Amino acid sequence: MEKFDSVWDAITDTPAEAANLRTRAELMRQIAKIIEENGWKQTEAAIHCDVTQPRINDLLRGRVSRFSLDALVNIATALGRRVHIELEAA
Repeated sequence: MEKFDSVWDAITDTPAEAANLRTRAELMRQIAKIIEENGWKQTEAAIHCDVTQPRINDLLRGRVSRFSLDALVNIATALGRRVHIELEAA
């Protein structure tokens, strides 16, 4: 039986793909937290995030494959946030 460090490592072919998914999932989690903290309904969140309500639904349901890093950075920026990326030794 093969063991993996994370679910992302298990479902991807390369460490680069896993890192990309991991980063997108973390950005989505943080954006969802902002939406929850503000008590926004999906339609309100869509306005604040400058996207459609179905996009917010995808984000809140964790549909990582439907978002690029660029799209998530744009959403964070629309929320008045700055994305900070930090590199760590693997």
